[in-house]
Amino acid sequence: MELRLVNKTAANEGHAKPLLAALAGQAARRPPVWLMRQAGRYLPEYREVRAAAGSFLDLCYTPELAAEVTLQPIRRFGFDAAILFSDILVVPDALGCDVRYVEGEGPQMTPIRDAPGVERLASGGVTEHLQPVYETVRRLAAALPADVALIGFAGAPWTVCAYMVEGHGSREFQEARRFARAAPDVFGRLIDTVTQATVAHLSAQITAGAEAVQIFDSWAGVLPESEFLRWCQAPVRRIVAELRQIHPRVPVIAFPRGCGALYPDYVRDVGCAGLGLDTAVPLRWIRAHVPDTVCLQGNVDPVLLLQGGPALAAEVERTVEALSGRPHIVNLGHGVLPPTDPAHVQMLIDAVRGP
Repeated sequence: MELRLVNKTAANEGHAKPLLAALAGQAARRPPVWLMRQAGRYLPEYREVRAAAGSFLDLCYTPELAAEVTLQPIRRFGFDAAILFSDILVVPDALGCDVRYVEGEGPQMTPIRDAPGVERLASGGVTEHLQPVYETVRRLAAALPADVALIGFAGAPWTVCAYMVEGHGSREFQEARRFARAAPDVFGRLIDTVTQATVAHLSAQITAGAEAVQIFDSWAGVLPESEFLRWCQAPVRRIVAELRQIHPRVPVIAFPRGCGALYPDYVRDVGCAGLGLDTAVPLRWIRAHVPDTVCLQGNVDPVLLLQGGPALAAEVERTVEALSGRPHIVNLGHGVLPPTDPAHVQMLIDAVRGP
């Protein structure tokens, strides 16, 4: 399968990779741009590969196909970064959970809700199981243009553990929250196991060629403050600290979606280079409460991207203006929605980069 890419001019003069410049603390008149779920079902070329791949995990674990779908939006749109095509649940899969994806229902697995279930997890051998993912990273590192950064990623321990306890997706993760409160020591061992595996997984991606990594805590917003500090903030702080020891020059972007007023204390405590912002975060407020040394990423509404038109262009302009003069990466407040017209994605990019 072809890995050839189009060439494009760097958006930030003086740095070959604008995204890495932003994460290093450099502001730009035209900030770099990439989108969460930029490789996905809104692209007809992705749907074609996905249909031929078999299961979703087969797609994630087949380097040729995973590399191809990662590169598709780079060819089409010329984003400033490619993010590895994979999934946050490859970590529990590597730990021995029976992860499976049911069409129309999303991820499912046998729930872990007691100490024996936690003890049965295969804490060793995670990176061996995930070698196909690292081969995908190596292929991407060799194929990307010189000005496009490669982002690796993992789910944050709370979000991953919430799926492991619930056994499927949820809006409230009631079983995970109940388990964490009823048996905090046991749940803490689960968090520790996933945290250790996440460090190993991200480190292996970096060794394979990832130049930055993002930690997705998609369900951080369901927890009250005390539990957020324990189950979201503290594990990510550990991951960032351990990665800094192993790979001191590789920036980490943290995305604790939905944590609201806890964002400023979170970023100061965790020590990440970049902070992903969900759509609800007021940009002028976050700018006033987060040091200019931290790169802010976000936070265009995915529904506006779905809508397109003048409202989208105006929102992009407002976002860029609100964060001008400080390091900023234009992105969404969450992922691209599947019904989105690819032409709207091009409209967003054009609004960022201008004529």
